Amino acid sequence: MGYHVIDPDELAAVPDRPCELRRVSEAAEFEQMVANWFRADPGEDVPLAYHYHDDQEELFYVIAGTLHVETPDETFEVPEGSLFAVEPDSPQRAHNPADADDPVTLLAVGAPAVDDVHPYEPEE
Repeated sequence: MGYHVIDPDELAAVPDRPCELRRVSEAAEFEQMVANWFRADPGEDVPLAYHYHDDQEELFYVIAGTLHVETPDETFEVPEGSLFAVEPDSPQRAHNPADADDPVTLLAVGAPAVDDVHPYEPEE
C-alpha cells in the first residue's frame, strides 16, 4: 500500500512552460493517470499548445480564479470550484486571458497515462 500527502508548493516547477506546472503524479507515484497542478497568470496558457488526445480523458478542477477553455465551437469559462471535462479527440486550449484580474490555479487529471497528445490548428 502507498499513501502520499503532497503539498504542490514543495514540488519542483517544470522549466520552459507557458505557466507554472508542478507534476503531482510523479510525487504520488501514479502509473495509470496523470495529475498536474498549474498556476497561470493573466495572459498565460496552461498547455504548451492547442491540442487533443487520442485516448486520454482529462478533468480540470479550478481551485482559484476562472479558467478559460477554447474549443473549436466556443470558449468556456470555468469558475472557481467547478470542473471541466474533456473527452478524447476534443481539441482544447486552457488559458488565463490577458485581461483577467487574477491568476488561475487548477488541478488537471488525465487517464490513461499515455503520451497521445497532438497539436490542433484551428481553422481561420
